[in-house]
Amino acid sequence: MRAFIDYYKILGIEKNSTESEIKKAYRKLARKYHPDLNINDKEAEKKFKEINEANEVLSNVENRKKYDKYGKDWQHADEIEKAKQQQSNRAYKQQSSSNFSESDYSDFFESMFSGRGNKRNTIRYKGQDYNAELHLDLSDVYKTHKRTLTINNKNIRLTIPAGIKNGQVIKINGKGGHGINGGPNGDLFIHFLIDNHSKFKRDNNNLQTTVDIDLYLAVLGGEITLDTFDGKVKLKVKPETQNGTKIKLKGKGFPVYKKEDEFGDLYIIYNVMLPTKLTAKEKELFKQLTNLR
Repeated sequence: MRAFIDYYKILGIEKNSTESEIKKAYRKLARKYHPDLNINDKEAEKKFKEINEANEVLSNVENRKKYDKYGKDWQHADEIEKAKQQQSNRAYKQQSSSNFSESDYSDFFESMFSGRGNKRNTIRYKGQDYNAELHLDLSDVYKTHKRTLTINNKNIRLTIPAGIKNGQVIKINGKGGHGINGGPNGDLFIHFLIDNHSKFKRDNNNLQTTVDIDLYLAVLGGEITLDTFDGKVKLKVKPETQNGTKIKLKGKGFPVYKKEDEFGDLYIIYNVMLPTKLTAKEKELFKQLTNLR
C-alpha cells in the first residue's frame, strides 16, 4: 500500500492556500527542477516528478477535496462512498445506517478491490483522469516534434503537432489512473502553455513583426535580411518606403494545426529610423535637399 505523500509540503504551501498560490508555487519549482536545466541530476528529476504529481492533485478542485478527506486513498474516494452506500443497503435494510460497522465496511471494501466475492456483482470503475501542464516556447511548436513527459513516475512519449495554440488541451486516452476491478484506465489531459520570447506576435496562424530601417534605405530602397522561424528571408525595400508601411509574405507565418504544409502569413511593418547626432556637413546637405524641393 502506498504511503501518504504530503503534496502541500512538496509545493511548500499551506493547506489553505488559494488556487493562484498553488499555481505560482508549482511554476516556480517546475522551472527550478526542470530536467532541461538539471541534466543528469537524478535528485532534481525525482523532485520534478513529485512536483508534477502534487500539482495534478492540488490544482484540480475536486481532486483536492478528495485528497484532503481521504489522504493516500483519494483516488478511490468515489468507490469508498459507493461502497459505504452499498453496504448499508445490503442484507440489513431494516437497520439504520448508524449501525454500519467499520469492520463490515472494511470487509466489503476489501472484496471490491481484491477480487473477493461474487464477480457478477463486482462494479467496474474507470480510473482517475490526470491533468498536466506543459510549458513550451513558441519556437518549440513551429515544427512537429516528440517529447517525453513524466506523469506519476511514468514516462509518456508523445508527439506534439506543429501549430498548437496557447491554452489548448489535448486528451491522451488510457494514460490516466488504472481502472478498478478491470475497468478502463483514466485519460490524460495536457494543457499547453506557450510562452513567446520571439520578436514575432502571433495572431492565430499569422505572424507580425516590426523591422527597423534607416532613412537612407527607406528613401533609396535596397535589400534586407530577416530571421524567421524557418530561416533567413531576403526582402526588397522599395524606394520611398513610408514609415509604418505594412507588407505581407504569404505562407511565411505559423503552421496550421494538424494541416501539413499549410501556413499563415507573415506581416512586416517598417519603422523608419531618423538619423541622430548629425554633423554640420550632414545638416547642410539636408538643407540643400530642402531647397531642391
